[in-house]
Amino acid sequence: MFPAENLRDWRGQNVIDPDGSKIGELEAVYVDTATDQPSFLTVKIGFIGRHRLVFVPAAGATVTPDAIRVQYAKKLAQDAPSIDTDGELGATDEPSVFAHYQLDYGPGPIGQRRLARR
Repeated sequence: MFPAENLRDWRGQNVIDPDGSKIGELEAVYVDTATDQPSFLTVKIGFIGRHRLVFVPAAGATVTPDAIRVQYAKKLAQDAPSIDTDGELGATDEPSVFAHYQLDYGPGPIGQRRLARR
């Protein structure tokens, strides 16, 4: 495994937890608007016709030859705040994403959104 340099290049690849359990497939990367660094991944989970995108922190993600390994358990990720596959994360929903993983949240330096999809 090695650190993920450009997570966007891994769209469509499996996302796995520390134990190697598949969470889902990488759909998009959300960056921190203050640093432009990856902050969260959206991972497509669910069954045929009932997919949704859950948010999983990108911090500490590594890549293997065929997957992205995140630092959070599958169950925690599957219970995370989600959006529809064609949805967008609302500004008022950002704090709940951070809170789910017990991460500190604060709006951008001048009050703007903290996350942006790239």
